[in-house]
Amino acid sequence: MTSSSVEPRVERSPKVSDEIRKTTCYMCACRCGINVHLRDGKVRYIEGNRDHPVNKGVLCAKGSAGIMQHYSPARLRKPLLRTGERGKGEFKEIEWEEALDLAVSWLKPVREKDPCKLAFFTGRDQSQSFTGFWAQQFGTPNFAAHGGFCSVNMAAAGIYTMGGAFWEFGQPDWDRTRYFMVFGVAEDHDSNPIKIGLSKLKQNGAKIVSVNPIRTGYSAIADEWVGIRPGTDGLFILSLVHELFRTRQIDLDYLIRYTNAAHLVIQAEGEADHGLIARDDAGKPLIHDAVSGMLKAASDAGTRPALHGSFVLPDGRRAVPAFELMAAEFLSPDYAPDRVAAQTGLDADQIRRLASELAHTAFQEEIRLDVPWTDWKGERHEQMIGRPVSFHAMRGISAHSNGFQTCRALHVLQIILGSVECPGGFRFKPPYPKPWEAHPRPHAEFHCSSPLAGPHLGYPRGPEDLAVNEDGSPQRIDKAFSWENPLSVHGLMHMVISNAYAREPYGIDVLFMYMANMSWNSSMNSRGVMEMLEAKDPETGDYVIPKLIYSDAYSSEMVAYADLVLPDTTYLERHDCISLLDRPICEPDAAADSIRWPVVEPDRDVRGFQTVLVQLANRLGLPGFVHEDGSAKYQDYADYMVNHERKPGVGPLAGFRGKDGDKAGRGAVNPDQLKAYIENGGFWINHIPEDAQYFKPFNMEYQNWAVEMGFYDDPMPYQFNLYLEVAQKFRLAAEGHGDRVPPDYLKDRVHQAFNPLPCWYQPFEEALVDEDAFPIHALTQRPMAMYHSWGSQNAWLRQIHTSNPLYVPAALCDEHGLETGDWAKVTSHHGEITVPIARMEALNSSTIWTWNAIGKRSGAWALSPDAPEATRGFLLNHLIHELLPPRGDGLRWSNSDPITGQAAWFDLRVRIEKTDPPPDELSQPHAGGQQTPAGIPAAPETVRYGQQWSNGKSGGAS
Repeated sequence: MTSSSVEPRVERSPKVSDEIRKTTCYMCACRCGINVHLRDGKVRYIEGNRDHPVNKGVLCAKGSAGIMQHYSPARLRKPLLRTGERGKGEFKEIEWEEALDLAVSWLKPVREKDPCKLAFFTGRDQSQSFTGFWAQQFGTPNFAAHGGFCSVNMAAAGIYTMGGAFWEFGQPDWDRTRYFMVFGVAEDHDSNPIKIGLSKLKQNGAKIVSVNPIRTGYSAIADEWVGIRPGTDGLFILSLVHELFRTRQIDLDYLIRYTNAAHLVIQAEGEADHGLIARDDAGKPLIHDAVSGMLKAASDAGTRPALHGSFVLPDGRRAVPAFELMAAEFLSPDYAPDRVAAQTGLDADQIRRLASELAHTAFQEEIRLDVPWTDWKGERHEQMIGRPVSFHAMRGISAHSNGFQTCRALHVLQIILGSVECPGGFRFKPPYPKPWEAHPRPHAEFHCSSPLAGPHLGYPRGPEDLAVNEDGSPQRIDKAFSWENPLSVHGLMHMVISNAYAREPYGIDVLFMYMANMSWNSSMNSRGVMEMLEAKDPETGDYVIPKLIYSDAYSSEMVAYADLVLPDTTYLERHDCISLLDRPICEPDAAADSIRWPVVEPDRDVRGFQTVLVQLANRLGLPGFVHEDGSAKYQDYADYMVNHERKPGVGPLAGFRGKDGDKAGRGAVNPDQLKAYIENGGFWINHIPEDAQYFKPFNMEYQNWAVEMGFYDDPMPYQFNLYLEVAQKFRLAAEGHGDRVPPDYLKDRVHQAFNPLPCWYQPFEEALVDEDAFPIHALTQRPMAMYHSWGSQNAWLRQIHTSNPLYVPAALCDEHGLETGDWAKVTSHHGEITVPIARMEALNSSTIWTWNAIGKRSGAWALSPDAPEATRGFLLNHLIHELLPPRGDGLRWSNSDPITGQAAWFDLRVRIEKTDPPPDELSQPHAGGQQTPAGIPAAPETVRYGQQWSNGKSGGAS
């Protein structure tokens, strides 16, 4: 053998790092566990933590690219004070002491004179229990996070119906499910756990059905794709329900035991309690016992509640079981497959077949586990019976003006199959399930220099809990919990700026936001919102929104509109708390939470936003943050995470509590708690006992375990709400009953929307525009490699998506003579855009779509002015108005769900026509540029891993 034939020696296991530090990823909302490899104090490599309960070592492109997020050239470097006009991006760097003094000088007078003049709203952060606590202690009624424009319909409908919903609240029983339907889920949501779950389903031979107008990602690997017309998901789901009722494929035993299907509903048309549930003197719902022929409390053991019939109440009036009303509603010919096929764009035979497949899997492939358990009535069960059908859904069905009722319909579909909290079905994650009554009421009544009496966000019991004044006007700037959106449990962040600009219901003095890109992709009507932020009072010359404080880690579009910028750290440089009080990382079999901690120290003059809030609270003397003598309770957020108690023994972190760190859930403060988390890989987990892992809302073993964990103080078993009495209370108010009734112009809308049984109505924009003039649906979704605005600054992720075409179905391409690479003008009732297109076959024939948040404003995110994101990239947001088209009554209402206020992003209707490319092939409208803020170098020519950047040039290897 000659030397030339010898293969070169390659080091197959090079040394990557000197040290590994374990923390929690922040590149999306999965909150996966990661191992961060460091060498010479620098981040060199990120991999998944195989011991972590969320991802079990799996890591996606976003998670791996966290290195480039951490070393992004767009990182803010120091506090900034605006020097030019808003929107220009002209700032000077200032010191933290000056920044905090200035913020306090703006916030203190507001708190002392009129707390509602502060609007404090946070974006895609994961510390809402803390930010909400801060706002509560400040005393402003105006606080919420991003949920109002994301998926509040899913959360609110799920909690009101069954005490939880999808994603953070629960997930399918991936190991036992045999039939899985996924509705409206884009690839960015919960991607690693879903990918792991889908892999299990494929290995186990389960059938996967995806309902989505767009066939990408999860839909592309599904066994069957249901390419539905946008906004008709509820109609399709209720048609499945119709078929199950028609063929009597319903788990009646499950409904009797675990739902309010047998609860008696008062039938007294025109009276103040018509449609409410009949109750005994102790307030317990009544049922008719078929054995004794008597009325009894639903909680009584040994009864056989009737599901059909009409029964006489003690006062002589009549009542029927809720199931009787359900049967009448869902067997309506309006929901028959042949009737809904044309509206949904589906085949009637396909709907009937899917219903039959669901029923066959649920009842013919029944699961029985030999695990004894005791239910809420004290009855002993020797087995756990499972229906191996499960569902998952997210924004695609939620972001419509009929989204609340659509989500309710999906939850009801699960329940009538008996597939919630059973083996093979949908399973709750601790601290869920919780009955909706376990959640607080919303609070909005404020007083100067005082905290609110309770949390801002909550679950109204009825009209008495609305945040309205004596004259019916809203108390909150976003009009949450008003008659316009009574059950807006996450607030309406998308309406804050436009309401403040219109001074409706009032003006504000300070807008304080964190990581919320409201001047760009997180607002409908992006150009209009930019103009609102730039607008000045013609009489005084002052900005209509006088002061704007903004915190972010990066130079986003929103930074350019701030008066004061408080620079945040990256997620590898700060403490964070993924808390059971907020949005935990639990699994159906275990309670779990986790932390982030500074695995590296910042090389810039930046501070974690939560720590900045603590420092502001100390300077403002906010109750809950200072002792009676005014001294600080907490020095920073890490101090708060360890020492704050929401109630005795229950704090932000549930693990390693007690003096010796040996308590779980409840326990005294442990000063070494963070150290224990770090030593344990950044997380804590406590497994649920085997006999408590299923049927959690009704399982006394689980209920007692949940009390031990501190989820609630006493067992709270409950039944699911197929019939939603809360909705009927609002419907009665619309009929004029009660002390609080909606204004006349809203009565019909409230009455229509608040059906106590799931229903479907046409999306509002669709009903108000000329369908011949605007015949096409337009949607956005996020790709798996991106998340909100963040990805386009990331050198690795930019190689996957640097611009976004408008995807047009083949039939529309042929109709309009379009080919991939052509340009098209897209027009809505509100505006128009001119963008490049791409032909796509796997797409609903009346729907066009694009990736969201790829398009960027020139100068933002430290991108070069001619970056593809800023030239060919675009937003559909320019076509969407935050208000609905005029109705002819002189009023324009929020473009939102009338029940929860969820932004109706996906109701957009447009038309399309081929056009010539615009000058320089710039997508239109082009927002112009903004300057890169002070302290951030000009856009580098090349960004590579391991290099430093300065003066706009690539530096040497680090």
